[in-house]
Amino acid sequence: QVQLVESGGGLAQPGGSLRLSCAASGFTFSNYAMSWVRQAPGKGLEWVSGIYSDSSDTYYADSVKGRFTISRDNAKNTLFLQMNSLKPEDTALYYCAKGIHSILVFTSNGVKYDYRGQGTQVTVSS
Repeated sequence: QVQLVESGGGLAQPGGSLRLSCAASGFTFSNYAMSWVRQAPGKGLEWVSGIYSDSSDTYYADSVKGRFTISRDNAKNTLFLQMNSLKPEDTALYYCAKGIHSILVFTSNGVKYDYRGQGTQVTVSS
């Protein structure tokens, strides 16, 4: 069965950095686009970033563009999110999500995905 296990979250100061990882199993990781989505306290899910199956293209929400970098290692079935210049408004539970195709399929409010992990908490506070 599909498993997505996020790690790397924690407490960071404003302006600091964190690197999230997502270990994937139960499917052919290299065949699917992947995304990061997040949920801030009391708010709905927000798509953050996505990457094609072969890393040929990446996309970012305006709120994180220029600060976050998504990448993947298909040999190790792992997705990453490098987060720099963190802001308090980045505080959220971060999930990795498996796409439904080798490329991202965009919707009106993000991308289509069929599985999501349990999430890793990121808290940005001084």
